[in-house]
Amino acid sequence: MEKLLVVLLQGSLVSIKIFCLTLLFSLPLGLPMAAARMSKNAFISWPARVFLLVIRGTPLILQLIFVYFAPYYLFKVSYDRFTAAIVAMSINYAAYFAEIYRGGIESIPTGQYEAGKVLGFTRMQTFFRIVLPQVVKRILPATGNEVITLVKDTALAQVIGVSELFRAAQNAASREFSTMPIFVAGIFYFIMNWVVSAVFLRIEKKLDYYK
Repeated sequence: MEKLLVVLLQGSLVSIKIFCLTLLFSLPLGLPMAAARMSKNAFISWPARVFLLVIRGTPLILQLIFVYFAPYYLFKVSYDRFTAAIVAMSINYAAYFAEIYRGGIESIPTGQYEAGKVLGFTRMQTFFRIVLPQVVKRILPATGNEVITLVKDTALAQVIGVSELFRAAQNAASREFSTMPIFVAGIFYFIMNWVVSAVFLRIEKKLDYYK
């Protein structure tokens, strides 16, 4: 059992790396995607809409395979599996975050911008000082749901050979002819999601003054 826990902990570290790096890239990347989606310029908004539709309308597992294999077959360029997993998952989650951001931004009354103008703020200052804090409060529950899903989606990295938690559990289950490693891995995922949920709950409480 001790050996199994060590193997699963090593797999968990890989899963946590995938989780953290995906969040690091996808959260900020979603903002320019949302801006492009809301642009009044059709040459910007329509390509953004099509891109978001494709990313959100196709399985993440397919995107992982495409990002890993396509560069080699198209340009004879290859890179490691872990990098491919981060690239594919970052783009995928950025697309979902973009739509969450768009919904939050468009839910803010236009009067907020007018109030900022009266106070002498530029449109950019109004957005970052007045609008954005309110948007963050409104989109927090939806963002939290996506982040929780991301914890579980790290298991899909095994499709391109990344040895994360679920793959480590599968290998252990095959060696020992037992489903116990799979159940233990499930406990690991539950603990990680519990931590994420607790963090978002704490953030929501800190932003209660925006009620």
